[in-house]
Amino acid sequence: MSQSSVSLLSQRALNVAPSPTLAITAKANQLKADGLDVVAFGAGEPDFDTPQHVKDAAVDALAKGFTKYTPSAGIPALKKAIVEKFARDNGLTYAPNQVIVSCGGKHSLYNIFQAMCEEGDEVIIPAPYWVSYPEQVRLAGAHPVIIQTTDATGFAPSVDQIEAAITPRTKIFVLNSPSNPTGAMWPRATIERLAELAVERDFYVVSDEIYEKIVYDGNVPISIAALNPEIAKRTIIVNGMSKTYSMTGWRIGYAAALETSIISAMGRIQDAVTSNPTSIAQYAAVAAMTGPQEFLSDWLVEFDRRRHVITDGLNAIPGVTCLKPDGAFYVFPNVSALFGKATPDGKTIGNSDDFADYLLSSVQVAVVPGSGFGAGDYVRLSYATSMGAIEKGMARIGDAVGKLR
Repeated sequence: MSQSSVSLLSQRALNVAPSPTLAITAKANQLKADGLDVVAFGAGEPDFDTPQHVKDAAVDALAKGFTKYTPSAGIPALKKAIVEKFARDNGLTYAPNQVIVSCGGKHSLYNIFQAMCEEGDEVIIPAPYWVSYPEQVRLAGAHPVIIQTTDATGFAPSVDQIEAAITPRTKIFVLNSPSNPTGAMWPRATIERLAELAVERDFYVVSDEIYEKIVYDGNVPISIAALNPEIAKRTIIVNGMSKTYSMTGWRIGYAAALETSIISAMGRIQDAVTSNPTSIAQYAAVAAMTGPQEFLSDWLVEFDRRRHVITDGLNAIPGVTCLKPDGAFYVFPNVSALFGKATPDGKTIGNSDDFADYLLSSVQVAVVPGSGFGAGDYVRLSYATSMGAIEKGMARIGDAVGKLR
């Protein structure tokens, strides 16, 4: 980048780190375009098609001419469906003016940090974290405070770690259970203590619940706002259509908070930046939330099959250890035992970025290095792909690791 182009850009823009998931996907797509057979474990989206009744609703919206501006914070029918979902699934009561619909869950999170954070505020984020959390916090002028966790603790922080991270500047704690990138779910006792601390120490919890429907082994996701009225007042819930309904490209997410001033502020920001989410996608989202839900059980059965195969496959590779995830559709294996080894062409594997580059260049397997998630000893693999791709990918990774010396 030239000096002139650097001076053209704001420091704020220059400080934003590129998404490692998008970067690895771009590399994999380029190799595919070059004619190579790439096994891609990078994308964080279900491989199932959007349910037919949802697509039919979008066609119906087009036929009816539902193609104009809508209220910036979402159409009434969708906000009603979201309110009903919270009551039915989470035992939570919200009014329509306590809900905002945005252009994806990522947009909802961005609006929250912009609405609530001031320069010097601190936002506590447990690592491994979703790549966008710290970047969005920095864009809002706040400081991300990272709590490190590992596979040895099930990727959940201890209560002592949480308490040690809280300061008078703590404004928000970000909770993501089930988690991206680990698939881990927090113990109930830890969530309950976090709720107590939020009330005692005067901070808010942003609960990213985008994976709440994708859980295994009888696990029941806990919505922290449902624990008691006190924490409900201090919680902003984020969710969306992308993962549950395989609507990643439709870009519909939403947030809910009992404190209406938060939702109003988010609405003013959204009004100034994007206005309403796409009218057609909102119309389809109503059909998604109010229509048949049986397909979710079928998807979950298939995800669970893949979860077992990919976890067992990774654990069979010398030097790789992998916890079986509680939810979502990711595994996050520890590959640090391979650091220091050399590839056949003499390059040393020094970190997860090197390992990911080696897999992509040598055996055309795309994984996401854990460095982007704040956990450099790991890589992330999405098993939202076919069983054939998983089996092929495990064989290739095993071959590649076997050639390290």
